[in-house]
Amino acid sequence: MKNTCNLLSFIFAITVLSAFNLSAQTDQEKTLINRLGSTAFSDLTRNILPWWSARMTDNVHGGFYGRIDANDSIYPDAGKGGILNARILWTYSAAYRVLKDTAYLAKARRAMDYIARNFIDPVYGGAYLSLKFDGTVADSRKQVYTLSFFIYGLSEYSRATGDRDALEKAKSIYMCIEKYAADRENGGYFEVFTRDWKRSHDRLIGESSDLDEKTMNTHLHLLESYTSLYRLWPDENLKGRLLNLITLFGNKIIDGKTSHLVPFLDRKWNPTSPEFSYGHDIECSWLLCEAAGLAGDNHLKQAVSEIAVKIADAASEGLSADGSMATGKNTITGEVKPGRSWWEQAETVVGYLNAYEITHIIKYLSIALKCQDYISRYLVDKKNGGWFSEVTPDGKPGSNDKAGFWVCPYHNGRMCLELIERTKTFDHH
Repeated sequence: MKNTCNLLSFIFAITVLSAFNLSAQTDQEKTLINRLGSTAFSDLTRNILPWWSARMTDNVHGGFYGRIDANDSIYPDAGKGGILNARILWTYSAAYRVLKDTAYLAKARRAMDYIARNFIDPVYGGAYLSLKFDGTVADSRKQVYTLSFFIYGLSEYSRATGDRDALEKAKSIYMCIEKYAADRENGGYFEVFTRDWKRSHDRLIGESSDLDEKTMNTHLHLLESYTSLYRLWPDENLKGRLLNLITLFGNKIIDGKTSHLVPFLDRKWNPTSPEFSYGHDIECSWLLCEAAGLAGDNHLKQAVSEIAVKIADAASEGLSADGSMATGKNTITGEVKPGRSWWEQAETVVGYLNAYEITHIIKYLSIALKCQDYISRYLVDKKNGGWFSEVTPDGKPGSNDKAGFWVCPYHNGRMCLELIERTKTFDHH
């Protein structure tokens, strides 16, 4: 792909960035940073997790319900998606690890037990795409996007609890992906397979044609899941695959002209879509830094840090005066998608705090704070608790579900946990 950002050559040309510590700023900046952490702590412990714990626990069929609509109505017979359950596992595991509240541990164990009993495929390996409400298999396909979240959740559970079986399950899914889904000719990973790992061209995450053989979205979540697994299991082969993912982003997925991510690509990494996603841009900016930091190469870490800031600057095109982040843009028509999704706002807060940590430029901290204020004003459901999953550009709640196949506590829960850890904010009361 022309004009891509060549990460490998860029490493040797980079100007070394200064390292900044959030604890060594001006009094004004300290006040703003503390506000980020305090708001996150309150939202997570008094709103997000209490809502998910009280509303989503399925005491009849086990695990968690599959859907709650925008009016807070539960659908007990809704199917249970693998993405939802894996993200619930990650969220409660991480919350227990950071905050040490045993109530979160209990929910994490519930999610772990349900996944081990119902989602893991004991015959062909990997995990199913979805279940029926009663825990029987609804869709046995293997989707790499979904599998990445099982690795993410299982490894975080093991990190939080020391559970070795969870780690072994995560490793087993990783090995299935590497065995069946890796494109050994052109690099990267294909998307969807039958239960017994025969490749299909099913379009599950926005692909528009069979030419869309590689997706930015799947590779982004493989990046975060392989990072999480490598933190616990520093295997040399896994490290090589993680470094390969970082390089693929630098060489193939990040457009060197615009610093936006290319959402869909063909088998040989040629772009197949004129659109880009502001939310994925800013999410990628900080996940790349996390991955490079764990890889243990200072030159790589420095290179990725500069790339992250460029991506954050590109994503800022989607920021509005009210602090919110738009969904994305079509580069041919110029049309900007008007909705404001919960996940894009959550990733915006983390991504710009990360850019501030890299550069010590206060405008990035201000963007994070302004978006957090937007979240508090418009996305938090002050009547029923939790968050709305989408609001209109003028701040009115949309009709999308508050919990479902794609709507989970992971983006907003992770935002809060990242802010708490980065600002070292645990309790302000």
